[in-house]
Amino acid sequence: MADVNRGDRPLSPHLQVYRPQLTSVTSILVRITGNALIVAALLVVWWLLAAASGPEHFAIADGVLRSWFGNLVLFLSLWALWYHTLGGIRHLIWDSGRGLDLKSSYTMGYIMIGGSVLLTLFTVLVI
Repeated sequence: MADVNRGDRPLSPHLQVYRPQLTSVTSILVRITGNALIVAALLVVWWLLAAASGPEHFAIADGVLRSWFGNLVLFLSLWALWYHTLGGIRHLIWDSGRGLDLKSSYTMGYIMIGGSVLLTLFTVLVI
């Protein structure tokens, strides 16, 4: 009965209605990095299985992971790991009821972005 006078209106506001905000973009990026880490984990499992399968298989897997493309994938996976970790810490803080105001949310978003870049560079250059 309520749908009789709906007309052409959408069911609910969607992406075309809202402009992206830092909190929504960082949240979506946490989900994307989580899925990307699954792909990175599969690459590591492939490398380990190849090592257990023999020198011929290991040479192929090791060659792929040591190529420029493999290095790029591993570098981006490291960044995704740090970003996803900082996103999890942010959600733990939110779950405790803290940092839910707009200023704190934006501050934590910037910390996630900058912190993940700095931690990635620190990991690559120092460790």
